[in-house]
Amino acid sequence: MTITANMQVVLGTLTFQQVLEPKDNVVWDAYHHRWEALDESMEFTTQRNVYLPGWYMIELMVDRSVTTVAASFRFEAGRRTFNIDMPLRVGKLSKRLVHVPWGVKRIAFRPMNAKGHFSIPHFRLVWVTPAFARDRLLQRLINIHQDYRDITQKEAAGIIRERARERGESWRRTVIREYESTYISLCSRRNYRLWVRKFEDKPDAAKISANIQTRQLDLVGMYYFYIPVAGFHTADALDSTIASLQDQPLGNWKVVLLPAPDCTTGVQQHIDALVTKDPRISVSDTQSEPYTAALSASTWVSVLCPGDRLSAQALYSLAGSADAELIYSDEDELDTDGMRHSPLFKPQWNPDLLLSQPYVGCAIWVRGDKLPQLMPAGGLPCASSVGNWQAKLALNALATGVEKIEHIGRILFHRVSPFTLSPADDYAALVRLSLNEQNLSAHVEKGRVANSARVMWPVPTPQPLVSLLVPTRDGVEILKPCVDAILERTDYRHFELLILDNQSSCSKTLAYMAEVEKRDSRVKVLRWNHDFNYSAINNFGAKHSKGDIIGLINNDVEPIDGEWLTEMVSQASRPEVGCVGAKLYYPNGTIQHGGVVLGVGGVAGHAHRFFQHNEEGYAGRLQLVQNLTAVTAACLLLRREVFEKVGGLNEPDLAVAYNDVDLCLKVHELGLRNLWTPYAELYHHESISRGADDTPKKRARALKEARYMRKQWGPLLDKDPAYNPNLTLAHEDFSLR
Repeated sequence: MTITANMQVVLGTLTFQQVLEPKDNVVWDAYHHRWEALDESMEFTTQRNVYLPGWYMIELMVDRSVTTVAASFRFEAGRRTFNIDMPLRVGKLSKRLVHVPWGVKRIAFRPMNAKGHFSIPHFRLVWVTPAFARDRLLQRLINIHQDYRDITQKEAAGIIRERARERGESWRRTVIREYESTYISLCSRRNYRLWVRKFEDKPDAAKISANIQTRQLDLVGMYYFYIPVAGFHTADALDSTIASLQDQPLGNWKVVLLPAPDCTTGVQQHIDALVTKDPRISVSDTQSEPYTAALSASTWVSVLCPGDRLSAQALYSLAGSADAELIYSDEDELDTDGMRHSPLFKPQWNPDLLLSQPYVGCAIWVRGDKLPQLMPAGGLPCASSVGNWQAKLALNALATGVEKIEHIGRILFHRVSPFTLSPADDYAALVRLSLNEQNLSAHVEKGRVANSARVMWPVPTPQPLVSLLVPTRDGVEILKPCVDAILERTDYRHFELLILDNQSSCSKTLAYMAEVEKRDSRVKVLRWNHDFNYSAINNFGAKHSKGDIIGLINNDVEPIDGEWLTEMVSQASRPEVGCVGAKLYYPNGTIQHGGVVLGVGGVAGHAHRFFQHNEEGYAGRLQLVQNLTAVTAACLLLRREVFEKVGGLNEPDLAVAYNDVDLCLKVHELGLRNLWTPYAELYHHESISRGADDTPKKRARALKEARYMRKQWGPLLDKDPAYNPNLTLAHEDFSLR
């Protein structure tokens, strides 16, 4: 018997079920009662032709094992077909409009564009009126599209009419095109090439050129590119790399080819021809000393692999960063047809992420006078060790304290293959060697994702006392599991737990507080007999605490295992670190907090929210220790001296929301690195005790606090150094902006 899925079609008062028949590469898993996609080409198709032309709202919810995916639809009308994409949100019903023309006889449907398992709890195709569709189309453009923000629907409709007139097409065709463009970045796995054409930021060549003329070209410097060539490389790959340099508007570059002894005769002859044709290209037969000419403050050095390409304006972009000592940029990958895919949008300099992963990647340039200081042992790399060389170069920059490191938030580099380390090394070994050379005491082991490491820092001796501050009001049903779990599951024993009671009146809650205070000498109950003010309550608790480290702990969190506090104390004790945050889960195991990203939703949002617990996240970051500009106070540790230096939490302006973000930003201003670790894991029943902002008074307070944050921290909120300007501020999933 063939197992099928169903889509409900609603035409006014008429509702019926449309059977979806599975095609190749999708099978039914009867044991788990779900579908299994064997690859991303799987699909379902409909069989009945019952589609009236007009506007429809697609309503879809797909529970799946992979978070960052999109559904897609193909509408078939004889020889005519058209496709649409639909981004999916975990735990939420997704909706989008589609205009179905005359003659559609079949719909092909892909629930997700990735391998994995899924189920479809909700799927409807609902006919809507043109007026309803018009309202929703315009409102989405106003909410999402950069050309329509902060205007009225009437003004948006006028812009569309003007664009339709200029293109000689109907209003409907134009509005559909504009509407579809709002989904491009959200479906970046499929639409990256289209995003590149429509939205990719390009450098202002005229402005940079004017700056170059003002500063004189000789101050911009010379760019040296060293290219190791091995026997497995082809002449075509080498030509592709050289051509990307020859096409640069700036000609201030030189190439030094480093052919290995196993190069074929044909490739060696091709190298000789390249040297003859272009005086900027030369050859060296050794890796150890061919870079002496590049050891100058006005030169830049990089290593390329045959097949790698620079973007068309790469040297212009680099010229705008001439004061730096080390530069790295965003990058993507080329397929066998030379098409771009797999973009890697990086944060600004992120030392703890670098200790976890060689995130700097391939697109790295070092100023010539810094090269002797940063050069890995053995000189320039051979073809099989370029990745190791680049990783070691970045680690050496961290170890030696290079200060002027600049990240260019633009793709300047197209790699021909994924970043890899040589089989003889793993990244943990490289990090371990780097820390040993600095005489730093830490244990390093392999991380949770490929090419990653976990650095386990020692806890100071004697162990610092940690003061865990737990504000609460009534709600024994959440307070008791939180406190009992901390007392019972925490391996790190040297802590005090202060329950900050904010006017509890529930007899069961009061009885529990008295019982647990008597039961465990580490517990103390302090009374705060004032209106709720999260900042004031915690400042009160900190004032009456004894610990060297202060822990802000919500009364609705529960540690998952015993390691959480040891990990956080070891990180918070490092003198260069400020606030330390944890990895928090909803009770169903999905991610509630993977750190805070500034600017998301206007002020700040939680990174990777609703991702599955075992997912790697964007570029593996959901499984890596890293520096973030802010973390949530649902579980946050920092040293007392730091807390007091920034004046604690902001009581007058931020009584409820954003006080943790504000605290982190004040710590960030001190020059300390805030940090998030995935190795401290807790459940979080978010804001159960306080409740949602669902009354006029609460909404007014939330708006006031958001305005304060914009006024106080606007520039940082607009450009989070731990994020990337090419990534979205509308969602928490690291999709494209």
